[in-house]
Amino acid sequence: MTVTDAEHALSVRQILALERIAAGDPEVVAGAGHLDRPVRWVHVAEAADVGVMLSGGEMVLTTGVLLAGNAHARTEYIKSLHRAEAAAVVLGLGRAFPAPPEDMRRAAERYGLPMVVLHRPFPFAELTEEVQSRLVRRKFAAVSLSEGIRTALTGLITAGAPLQRLLDEVAAHSGCPVVVANLAHRVLATAGERSAVDDVLRDWERIARRAGCADGADWYRADLDGRGERWGSVVLCGYRGDGPTGRLLAERAAEALVLHRMLGGAAHTWEEQSAQGILTDLVSGVVPARQLLPRARAAGLPVNRRTFAPLVVRDGDPAELDRVLRLLGLPGLAAELADGATAVLLSLARDQAPGPLTEHFAARLRAGAGEPVVVAAAEPCTAWDDVPAGLREALHIAQAAAGTPDVPPVVRLRDVRLRGLVRLLRDDPHLQAFTERELDGLLYADDPGLLPVLRTYLATGRNKSRTAQLHHMSRPALYRRLEAIESLLGLDLDDFEQAASVHIALLAHDAQRG
Repeated sequence: MTVTDAEHALSVRQILALERIAAGDPEVVAGAGHLDRPVRWVHVAEAADVGVMLSGGEMVLTTGVLLAGNAHARTEYIKSLHRAEAAAVVLGLGRAFPAPPEDMRRAAERYGLPMVVLHRPFPFAELTEEVQSRLVRRKFAAVSLSEGIRTALTGLITAGAPLQRLLDEVAAHSGCPVVVANLAHRVLATAGERSAVDDVLRDWERIARRAGCADGADWYRADLDGRGERWGSVVLCGYRGDGPTGRLLAERAAEALVLHRMLGGAAHTWEEQSAQGILTDLVSGVVPARQLLPRARAAGLPVNRRTFAPLVVRDGDPAELDRVLRLLGLPGLAAELADGATAVLLSLARDQAPGPLTEHFAARLRAGAGEPVVVAAAEPCTAWDDVPAGLREALHIAQAAAGTPDVPPVVRLRDVRLRGLVRLLRDDPHLQAFTERELDGLLYADDPGLLPVLRTYLATGRNKSRTAQLHHMSRPALYRRLEAIESLLGLDLDDFEQAASVHIALLAHDAQRG
């Protein structure tokens, strides 16, 4: 029997459960332990050498009329069915055999061949018609499903759809959670109803330890491989349909995912996309941290009794960052967020000191990059629920430190001082109104060079010589510029409070402009 035929077959047990066959009062007299054998076809045969007519997987129906009175022929008949790999034999009791022949029953038991007798007269044609029509319908439905999902997935790939969109389509067809994992069983992507997916991920560590990542008859896995390399698997978790359809869906999903990866449409690997999704959701706060915990654990991040160090790296090469993390053996997630910022969430053992490790990480990162790289660090936390606030704090520090001279390799909240506070309040309408009032005369001045001069003058602590040098102008030219600025703003830059006020407004203006 071919694999394709077996996939669309009914089992002996399923056929015996059909309502129509109940009219024959069936009884299993041998081979009861083999009723899950697949039946590919039903065949009526009375010939003693029936085995030569079979190709495997048939349920053979007979009245035994040609076997009556010949014990040797009966045992050879059963032996012939066994050699032909028949699925079962059904004997209709009647004129030839009013009771099950013991020699046939013993032979069937010895060969593990299910033998069923029908105690009431029953037209074999009805059983044949019923089973054949069901087999044809199953095969047609499977082919239709196969072509339907293949067409849908191919269309999405052609349209350049992301990995998540493909998985959502598979989940819609299967009606169950779908998980993509790498060879280390780390979850790279999921799809399906959120609560059902979370239930799977909460238990993923135990599931992943089982052979093939399967946890029962309703779990179906297909390998992801191409060009002689296997890199993971796709798993249908808790599929409620029949086995052949579940395997078919998993295989079609695997085909599409392999094609999607080979076409190389994504700018990031699936591992990077997984980390990016988790960190982005943590930073945004759209999804509660507690709901993201199963995803983080399934992605390979240690979460039990850990200290989390939230970091954001500005203008660093993500590839170099990953290399340094692996080199130092630091478990964590890293992914680009936006505007040159890469979020890093380190997961450290409770006896590891986050401060020195972060300093060491920053030093190795700078050495590998060959240029200054700023690592913004929030306060470490031991509660997972505090991680989102920590990541947002690190992002805030990184943004406040942007463009600031002489920052240390690891920048903390205390290092960004006033600039950090203004950055934090930049969207406050009161601060925005204050900025407009303080800088109104200068923001729309005819000379666009006045604003940069003011910025440099205040940043250097009102050092006129240094400001003139940085702007490549003479002292008299600088004085004229400063006088023009004072005239437009109606203030005295030699007055500390007035200069501080306009400095804060300028910092807010720069923060609001990003």
